[in-house]
Amino acid sequence: MKLVMVFMLASIPICCYASGSGCNAMDNAIAQTIDGDVSLEEYHEVIKSYTALPYDKTAVEKFKQCFNDQSEETLDNVNVMVQAIYDSEECSSY
Repeated sequence: MKLVMVFMLASIPICCYASGSGCNAMDNAIAQTIDGDVSLEEYHEVIKSYTALPYDKTAVEKFKQCFNDQSEETLDNVNVMVQAIYDSEECSSY
């Protein structure tokens, strides 16, 4: 899970821009990733246009499964973290 968080934190500047610009597709993909109630099949429908290659699909399955394996408390904390990053000074200029 720590590795997943590192990848997520590395992508946050892109997410800040997307969220600040009103990119609903990015916001939806992040929300679906963090939501533990979303199955892998449902998740594939959300992100299928972003995973054209077979190894992309495998990586996305593993990434999503990491979130599905977490407790509700952990998922709530991830949501708090994402919101804190969106509200940070670094993202406020977007």
